[in-house]
Amino acid sequence: MADQNKPNKDLILREKLALQRTVLANQTTFLSFLRTSMYFLMAGLSLRNIFKVNDYMVLEILFYAISATVLILGIFNYFKHKGFIHASEIHVGNYKDEYLQS
Repeated sequence: MADQNKPNKDLILREKLALQRTVLANQTTFLSFLRTSMYFLMAGLSLRNIFKVNDYMVLEILFYAISATVLILGIFNYFKHKGFIHASEIHVGNYKDEYLQS
């Protein structure tokens, strides 16, 4: 009966590892947003260098605007999910002391 009161070390470790994977997934998603933003920035810069006429100025500005929008959305998304992840750490439980005592 005493074993029922002990926390399950495997479950605690699994939950901690799941949180770490979620943090890494959030960082990977941010880097994807950053990469996409850089692609649009490079597309805007390439238009200026490839075509020397100003006919493509509107398209260049559009690419810059899309790049800035994607970057801002990526930053917002990262911090929003970082807050959710931090808030969900409470649900793992405060088993640290019990885990170390076992």
